[in-house]
Amino acid sequence: MLHARCCLNQKGIILGLDLQNCSLKDPGPNFPQAHTAVIIDLQANPLKDELANAFHGFIQLQTLILPQDVNCPGGINAWNNVTFYINNQTCQGQRNLCNSTGDPEMCPENGSCAPDGPGLMQCICADGFHGYKCMRQGSFSLLVFFGILGSTTLSISILLWGTQRRKAKAS
Repeated sequence: MLHARCCLNQKGIILGLDLQNCSLKDPGPNFPQAHTAVIIDLQANPLKDELANAFHGFIQLQTLILPQDVNCPGGINAWNNVTFYINNQTCQGQRNLCNSTGDPEMCPENGSCAPDGPGLMQCICADGFHGYKCMRQGSFSLLVFFGILGSTTLSISILLWGTQRRKAKAS
């Protein structure tokens, strides 16, 4: 179903986005809302070349049409097919970076690789693990964290209050 420059499915989820000739210099702050799009047309826009972070989370994107002078996000190796035309270029078939690197140790032992957009990937910790490189087992202890933070704040506050009170009595 068409709605303005969007193609939506029956649930209202964006499948296609036609933003050609909109004078866009960058996709804008609301662009991540279109992360479900399968096809996006951005041709005939004065876009900046650095678009990699703009497509963070666009794991379903399969066709991207860009101005001739703008590189495909993630580079040419992030796509199965990059075709150059006179006024635009088409990036088709987003590759899964997790499957194409051949490096089994991209993610730590307790984590797994997941695609996160063209040329992007993320490591997701296995159940029961968290933290840097998924090395901490169990859940993050909020009680210990806020207990230490609260007691330290209270101690420093009492110390500062006491030192200021002595100065007030002395004068």
